[in-house]
Amino acid sequence: MMALRIKRVDWLVGITVLSALLMVWLVITGLNVVWQLMAQIGHIGRNGYTLTNAIVYVLVTTPRRMYEMFGNAALIGGLLGLGGLAGSGELTALRAAGMSKLRIAVSSVGVVAVLIVGVVILGETAAPWGDQQAQAMQLRMKTNTIGMTTSSGLWARDGDHIINAKTALAKSDSTHNSVQLVDVRVFTMTADGQLTRFDWAKTAEHDGKQWVMNGVRSTTLDDLGTHTTEAASMQWDSRLNPQVLEQSLIQPQYLSMRDLYRNIHYKESLGEAPGEYAVAFWTRALYPLNVLVLVLCAMPFAFGALRSGGLGKRMFLGMMLAIGWYFLQKAMVNFGTVYGIPPALANLLPATILAFIAWLYFRKHG
Repeated sequence: MMALRIKRVDWLVGITVLSALLMVWLVITGLNVVWQLMAQIGHIGRNGYTLTNAIVYVLVTTPRRMYEMFGNAALIGGLLGLGGLAGSGELTALRAAGMSKLRIAVSSVGVVAVLIVGVVILGETAAPWGDQQAQAMQLRMKTNTIGMTTSSGLWARDGDHIINAKTALAKSDSTHNSVQLVDVRVFTMTADGQLTRFDWAKTAEHDGKQWVMNGVRSTTLDDLGTHTTEAASMQWDSRLNPQVLEQSLIQPQYLSMRDLYRNIHYKESLGEAPGEYAVAFWTRALYPLNVLVLVLCAMPFAFGALRSGGLGKRMFLGMMLAIGWYFLQKAMVNFGTVYGIPPALANLLPATILAFIAWLYFRKHG
């Protein structure tokens, strides 16, 4: 049975992999940040969007880019680290000293496991917050009549009406995408700022032609007092642009697990399928497992194919594995969506397949 006590050789393998991983993570995240900055510079001048806004946008979305790039960095960094040990003969020396391939692989994966704790925390805190700030900036750039905050949702001014929606959800079907506003409040004001009408709706949705409110309670205020009426649904004469709202929504994969769970629960309470929110939730929930399994399954290449290969070969192989994994996971998730496989199972299948392949390899080769 493999000993669990950390030895000096584990530190050697771990530090080598860690240094390569951090280098790759820095490089690929940096390249992505520079690319995004160039894209944002092209928006300067729209509705007062400045260079400072562009820089802030890139900075607040950097945590999410770090989260997204970590899996690829761990894979390529692991191959570079162990490949370097193989090229210098140190990996062969470790094997000759009695260190099994599985023990070497576990030492490498252990470093990734420690780092991934911090990465997951980053992905659940700073990354969603930064994306919310960035989307609010993009929304202001597209229109100066709509705003969005993290605490009170969406705010908009439509003539004499001030609109607030606690949540905006993306909806999609086989024909079109749409936006659903949740917990909608419409304040109708006079020119001197007096409130004359208040409408509350459980939801509001654009059907392609007009806005429709559902579960509506309307209150009017006049000299005789207040008057309240209720309706199951009613047409809402609003000039809110659904296309602008749709483009400005936070994509489900950028939400925290807590927000995803809340949206899933809400859609299920309406009798609707959670759809892409459930897919995004389980993708994030299984993210640590997927990264660790992917890195573990890449380690066998360091014992053979990378021994005589240089840096370029390792980088190429790492990128090919990362691309292959990306398409495998996407294919399995899409397959599950089409054939009604639960999102948790569809996201778990690729990792299960790779873990089984790794088990077979290490059982045969030690």
